[in-house]
Amino acid sequence: MIEVYSWPTPNGHKVHIMLEECGLPYRVHPVDIGSGAQFAPEFLAISPNNKIPAITDPDGPDGEPISLFESGAILLYLAGKTGRFLPAGTAAKYEVLQWLMFQMGGVGPMLGQAHHFRIYAPEKIPYAVDRYTNEAKRLYGVMNKRLARSKYLGGAEYSVADMAVYPWLRSWKNQGIDWNDHPHLRGWFDEIGARPAVQRGCEVLASARKPLVDDKAREALFGSQQYQKR
Repeated sequence: MIEVYSWPTPNGHKVHIMLEECGLPYRVHPVDIGSGAQFAPEFLAISPNNKIPAITDPDGPDGEPISLFESGAILLYLAGKTGRFLPAGTAAKYEVLQWLMFQMGGVGPMLGQAHHFRIYAPEKIPYAVDRYTNEAKRLYGVMNKRLARSKYLGGAEYSVADMAVYPWLRSWKNQGIDWNDHPHLRGWFDEIGARPAVQRGCEVLASARKPLVDDKAREALFGSQQYQKR
């Protein structure tokens, strides 16, 4: 049984989706990031960067337990464990990996900043709002162009790259996106969203999510609590 320490965010949903797609047994432990649960010593022991998700697998490599943090690393671990959603061929594998890294290095950080400055920042800073909204639109354009000539982001087959990107695009309205500008990406988005395992993965912990509007949540996520020595 894989133990999953998570919360209903895009990074959490990536791993939920992969587990559902693979059919692996897992148990979810909610880490309420709005209450500061990510700073608990027992969570930091497996996720030293105080970010969700993290997993522990008692049946890791060579039968030894393993713990992992960082959603991209977890996706790759689960792909290796199951032999699914990452091609075996070298060229095809790296085609998928480049798009997974595109999500980890671009889509997640930049859309996260768009969310922050458009939705959560205590004051609206026009420069920041414009910068990250425009970057979100640029990234959507990169993906739309890719999907004009490829069925999936990583190539001909559905892969961890698609699972990694999809949850981030569910908040397209908050990112200032007009789907009319990205028809190929919209078709892909609708197809991925119709997959039963994706729907199940996005429902994991969904009922626990709440708006991050109170001072305690803002302090835990954006305030000085993030920077305390632990």
